[in-house]
Amino acid sequence: MKRLTLLLILGLVLSTSLWAVENDGDKTKKGQTAPDFSVMTLDGEQFKLSDMKGKVVLVNFFATWCGPCMKELPELEKQIWPRFKDKNFKQISIGREHSVSELKKFQSTKKFSFPIAADPKREIYSKYAEKFIPRNYIINKEGKIIFQAKGFSQKELNEMMKIIEKALKE
Repeated sequence: MKRLTLLLILGLVLSTSLWAVENDGDKTKKGQTAPDFSVMTLDGEQFKLSDMKGKVVLVNFFATWCGPCMKELPELEKQIWPRFKDKNFKQISIGREHSVSELKKFQSTKKFSFPIAADPKREIYSKYAEKFIPRNYIINKEGKIIFQAKGFSQKELNEMMKIIEKALKE
């Protein structure tokens, strides 16, 4: 009886652990059509994802208080944006739970050259995820998600560059 109880408890713990791994806040899956959104950038330009068909798009979610985000954004500025901005590529970084005024103050000190937009109520973010930032989504010319990840590492950034390069050639 003790052995059966132990096995049942072990089974419950394992299944709960597997559920936790699966439930990592994602609302999208690689291969699906990216959820559409429209947002005004800090520069006053309208960015509508469905209008980007035919281009490779990087959608990045960040917050100004997020340490990994603050490590990632300068790398996007140095490694991704200059390499691809003059190709058939669009990038947008979206400040999760930030107002336009907060992001304008942030941008005035950081001076990023890629488009930035505010998502103060998580309206855009909530189409893609429930939790965790930074998050990156690469969307191919057909509007399908071909890469999605959370967190930041140079290894992941290198992978993103390879995926963007390949998608631009397709």
